[in-house]
Amino acid sequence: MMRITTTDPMTLNEVIEVDKAPFLIEGEGPNAIKIYFESEQNREDYLAIEMHGSGDLSGLKEIFDAMAENPNTGSIN
Repeated sequence: MMRITTTDPMTLNEVIEVDKAPFLIEGEGPNAIKIYFESEQNREDYLAIEMHGSGDLSGLKEIFDAMAENPNTGSIN
């Protein structure tokens, strides 16, 4: 069964009229989620967000490496 959320992820407002609201479905099967939006613009803005891990993560790797060497945080390796 598909999960459904009526909280617009761009505004965190509850979408009341879901029968008229734009939506999209992320994933497939029982792990799929139907996401409703207050407006088509919010849906488009959501789709324009770069997915985590899809860009150049060299800067993030440097941060993790620095934290691993920090005696206050301990090793994460």
